[in-house]
Amino acid sequence: MFQITLQYFPIDFDVAFLRIKQQYVHFTHYKIAFYVHVTFSVFSLFAGFTQFSKKIGTEYTKVHKVIGWVYIASVLLFAAPSGLIIGYYANGGFWSQLAFCLLAIGWFWFTLKAFLSIKQGDYQKHQIFMIRSFALTLSAITLRLWKYLIVLVFQPRPMDVYQVVAWLGWVLNLLIAEIIIIKYIKK
Repeated sequence: MFQITLQYFPIDFDVAFLRIKQQYVHFTHYKIAFYVHVTFSVFSLFAGFTQFSKKIGTEYTKVHKVIGWVYIASVLLFAAPSGLIIGYYANGGFWSQLAFCLLAIGWFWFTLKAFLSIKQGDYQKHQIFMIRSFALTLSAITLRLWKYLIVLVFQPRPMDVYQVVAWLGWVLNLLIAEIIIIKYIKK
């Protein structure tokens, strides 16, 4: 994901994914939202991966808190709101746009609930909402994996792929998160 993000820097509006978004790159708000999203989504991914380490969470609580703040701030202030803006312009039409906008709203909501839960001292609720939030963070990876597999196996039209992966990239992640929550957290 870091390498994917690096291809957009230095700032270039005619590279990779942005090549198929030329009808929107003249919108200042789209350009800003896109660059904010790709930058802070990477912070969210890196920070999120460390947060589920029991060793860091119990032995290095200050590190866990600092990295947690990076995650929360990245998602709530930058990645989710900018994701909502670019989701509005998603490829694949209404159903893809709906999927990406719901993803951004869910990501924001679960992260906010995780933050509010830890502020109230409810560690189990915090853990549950963080699992859901990170499941949505991981959609950046799973969407690309699904896209690769679907194109490899079925060779569909590009916009048809977007309509499918827009949903598969995060809905399946949430289902797996719920299984993890039921099996390991809510005992």
